[in-house]
Amino acid sequence: MYTIKVNNTKEYKVDLNSNSGNKIEGKINDTLFSSDFIKIGDGFYNLINENKTYTLEIVKHIPEEKTLLVKINNTPYSLSIKDKYDELLHNLGLDNLATKKVNDVKAPMPGMVLNIVVTEGQEIKKGDSLIILEAMKMENVLKSPTDGIIKKIAVTKGVAVEKNQLLIQF
Repeated sequence: MYTIKVNNTKEYKVDLNSNSGNKIEGKINDTLFSSDFIKIGDGFYNLINENKTYTLEIVKHIPEEKTLLVKINNTPYSLSIKDKYDELLHNLGLDNLATKKVNDVKAPMPGMVLNIVVTEGQEIKKGDSLIILEAMKMENVLKSPTDGIIKKIAVTKGVAVEKNQLLIQF
């Protein structure tokens, strides 16, 4: 049994009975379904349900967050998937233990710190720019992997850094 949330609004309970060959069968919200699912290319599928064909493209898959960004007939949908174990952890109040806490940002490669975009004590959101690192004559913007508050900036502008050197602590 899976719980699939679409665009953070609609929620569906999906129970798959079988997945043999190109056929997928089961229940969606206690309604039986049977569909054909055919791979037509890398990340592209045809879904045939009730004599209608849909083109499905997997745009982005983030396994650790159990999310998918898909396009069905070129319309984008964000999917969040939970299985019975996620539900059990949630019911026990242990679901926050499944997320990994990132406390450090380290240099992904050797390079030169061109700019530090944040300051100590600043509150940041996941995806915010932190540092601009020049490596192999390219500017790389290092972004925050998580929400948090900058505890310590371990480098200064203009300094050379090695791979895996600590740059920022949360």
